[in-house]
Amino acid sequence: MFSKILIANRGEIAVRILRTAREMGIACVAVYSEIDRDALHVRMADEAYLIGPAAPGESYLNVDRLIDVAKRSGAQAIHPGYGFLAENAAFARRVVAEGLVWIGPHADAIDAMGDKLRARQAMQQANVPFVPGGTRAIEDVAQAIAAAEEYGLPLALKASGGGGGKGLKVARTLDDIESAFTNAKREAEAYFKNGTIYAERYLDNPKHIELQILADKHGNTVHIGERDCSLQRRHQKLWEEAPAQIPASVIAQLRDAGIRAARAIGYDSVGTIECLVSGDAFYFLEMNTRIQVEHTVSEMISGIDLIREQIRVAAGEPLGFTQADIAFRGVAIEGRVNAEDPAQNFRPAPGTIAAYREPGGLGVRVDTAAYPGYAITPDYDSMIAKLIVWAPTREQAIARLARAIDEYVITGVPTTLALLRALCDYAPVRDASYGTATLEPFAATLAPPATAEPPAPSIGGAPPSDEVRVEVNDRLYRVRVIDRPATGTATNGARRNPRGGPAAKRSTSAHGNAILSPMHGAVIEVRVVPGQEIAEQQVVAVVEAMKMMNEIRAHRAGIAATVHAAVGETVEAGAPLVTLA
Repeated sequence: MFSKILIANRGEIAVRILRTAREMGIACVAVYSEIDRDALHVRMADEAYLIGPAAPGESYLNVDRLIDVAKRSGAQAIHPGYGFLAENAAFARRVVAEGLVWIGPHADAIDAMGDKLRARQAMQQANVPFVPGGTRAIEDVAQAIAAAEEYGLPLALKASGGGGGKGLKVARTLDDIESAFTNAKREAEAYFKNGTIYAERYLDNPKHIELQILADKHGNTVHIGERDCSLQRRHQKLWEEAPAQIPASVIAQLRDAGIRAARAIGYDSVGTIECLVSGDAFYFLEMNTRIQVEHTVSEMISGIDLIREQIRVAAGEPLGFTQADIAFRGVAIEGRVNAEDPAQNFRPAPGTIAAYREPGGLGVRVDTAAYPGYAITPDYDSMIAKLIVWAPTREQAIARLARAIDEYVITGVPTTLALLRALCDYAPVRDASYGTATLEPFAATLAPPATAEPPAPSIGGAPPSDEVRVEVNDRLYRVRVIDRPATGTATNGARRNPRGGPAAKRSTSAHGNAILSPMHGAVIEVRVVPGQEIAEQQVVAVVEAMKMMNEIRAHRAGIAATVHAAVGETVEAGAPLVTLA
C-alpha cells in the first residue's frame, strides 16, 4: 500500500479523498491555486504546494507542475478526483511514465470510453444497447439534417469528447438543426478542444440511471447498484438517489450489460455506466472512467467506501469480496447544494459565504469544503456541498432530507437549498415518476417576482433578520418584524440574505437601453456588431461563469448602438455588454 499520495484536485472531493486516505494511514499532499490558499483541503493535508494562479489551465490542469510536486514531495501515486484531469488519458500515461501510480483505470480504458463515438462502437461490439443514433461524426449541417430524418426528432447533437451536458444541444424541429449543430460544436471546441459532434435520438423525459462499477487488476468485476440521477438542470444533476425506482426486469438487464461492458474494455477501477431508461427499455449513454460526484449514495446503501477500494485497486490489491457478498440496504438521497439562483434560470452566483451551519442527526452526511468566510469564485464550479441522507425506506429518506435542509444554514450567496426542499414535497418526486425533463419546468414555477424575497430561516443560531427574540416570564418568543427598515438590514445591521434564496440585491440582465451581464465571467462570444438590428430575446453574447456557458439575450428589440464586450475579456455582474438605440 502507498505511504503518500498526491491529490490533484480541490474542494469537497479533495477533502473526501483526504479523509479516507487518513483512515488508511496514507499521508496526503494537497495542491492549490493562489485563490485556494485558505481552502479546507489545504488545511487538512500533511503537505500542500502552490501550483499557480486561479485559472485552472495554469494550476489544476498544469500537468508539469503536478508531476513536479509529486516528485518533490515523494508521493507514490496521484489521485485525480473528478473533473479537471480525472479522465485525461494523456495525463494518466504521463503519471505512469514518470514512475508514479495512477489511481484510476488504465489509460486505454479512458480513451475507449472518453470519446463517445468510440464508446458507442465498443458497446455495439459488446452487444450493449445504446440510444438510437450514429457511430460516426456529423461533419456539417446537411449531415445533421440527414441524421434527423434517419433517427427522428427531437435530435440530440452531442460532443464526442464531452460530458456534463456541455456540447449537447437539442433540435426539436428541422429549423433548429443549424443552430443546435453550430452551438454544440462551439461548446465542444471551447470545453474539450475537440469539435467532433455525433447525433442520437433525444428521448423526452426518460430516467437517467447509472450503474456503479468496481473492478480490480485481477479480473474481478462487481457492481454497487444503481442510482437515479434524472433530476437535472442544464443536463447537470441536482438530486441523486439509490436504489433506482425502475422495473426489476430492467435492473437485471442493466446490471448484466454493465458488467459486460466493463469487462469488454478490461476495466480496473471505479467507474459508472450511464444509461437512459424509457419504460421497459434501457440504452447505454456513456461511461465515466472516474469516481463520480454522486458516489456517496452507492456507499450509503452498500457500506462500501468507494475511494478506499479505488486506492486499494490502484495499489494492486484484489477486491476481497464477490458480488454475492454485497448487500444493499435502505435508501440514500443526495442533494447538490450549489451557489446558483434557481429563480434566475440557475444563474451562477459566486460570492462569499457569511454564515454556515450544517445539519446533523442519524443518517445525515455532508460532503463539503465550505466554512464561514469561504469564497466561491467564478473560476471553478458552483458546488458548495453535497447533502446526503440514508433511511430504511424511501419515504423516510425524503422526510429526513427535508428535515436536514430545514436545518442547513448558508448565507451570503443564493443556493439550491430552497429548490431541493420544494422537491421533497413534489408529487412526481415522492412517487418516483420523475424524469430528465421534470426539474427545470418545476423550478420555473417556483420563481418569485423580481421584488419578492423568500422567508428567512428560523432554525437555531441567530434570529433571522426580520425576527427579534423576546423573553416574557422566562418564555422565549420569536416576533416577526413587519415594518423592516427600507434598507433591508437587520436590527443588528447585518445585510439581509436568507438561506437558500437570492441575495437581497439581485443583478438583472437589462437596465433601460443596456443589455447587462447578469454574472461575473469571461466573454466567450459576441454575436452582434454596432449598427446591427437586434430582435427581442436574440442572443447577443455568451458569458462563461463557473463552468457554465450562459447565453445573454436582448430584453427588447432595437439597434446595437454600442457593443461594449469583447471576446476574451472578463466582465463583472451588471457590466453593459450592448447598448440599444
